[in-house]
Amino acid sequence: MGLPGAVRDRVAAVHRSSALPEQLRLYDGWAARYEQDVAALEYRAPHLAAASLAFAFPEPHAEARLLDVACGTGLVARELHRRGFRCLHGVDGSAGMLERARSTGLYQELRLCVLGRDPLPAPAEHYDAVTLVGALGEGQVPSTVLPELLRVTKPGGFLCLTTRSNPSNLRYKAELEAALGQLEQSGAWQKLLAQEVEYWERAVTEEESTQGNGYISGVVYIYQKCPVPHLEEG
Repeated sequence: MGLPGAVRDRVAAVHRSSALPEQLRLYDGWAARYEQDVAALEYRAPHLAAASLAFAFPEPHAEARLLDVACGTGLVARELHRRGFRCLHGVDGSAGMLERARSTGLYQELRLCVLGRDPLPAPAEHYDAVTLVGALGEGQVPSTVLPELLRVTKPGGFLCLTTRSNPSNLRYKAELEAALGQLEQSGAWQKLLAQEVEYWERAVTEEESTQGNGYISGVVYIYQKCPVPHLEEG
């Protein structure tokens, strides 16, 4: 496959682990090498997500308050900063990842938060945009977090989400898209974009290669939270 064996092993380990304490321990240990490893994977999700959100989001970007959920070491923040976003808050379940994110100097606020277990540390309708890039996947963040992401988003605000389309993630992707669709049918948000990307990142095994080309595919979703309807006075 052309990837160093250690990189394949680290990626496989975090996707394989299901016990939360063990998973967080693995991410803490991975933090120091994370950016080198995802560079070897040619991981494009942060760039693709930030570009899609910036295109959908009205100017000026600098005044928007944005929450980077599962922020990791700050890869998404770097891409957003390049596109003019300046008021960035981040949360992650790994203290090791947050330490790296803090060193970037790009975030105004960083908080420890384990998605699926803890509520987001923010009041309702607080953010103009929320991103969750790279963590919606099998063995990672459950799709049940979607209402919590919506809770902290302002009416009319934007949500940028990603997931992978490789074989081992197809069951999760189907569950995620069902949950996305249910929220849209309920009038909670509207879909602006669902962009399938063939070259998402390099596959760690031949079996995971989506098209037999050595890469897995993925998808970027952009949703806009529906404004609260105003009741007409009788």
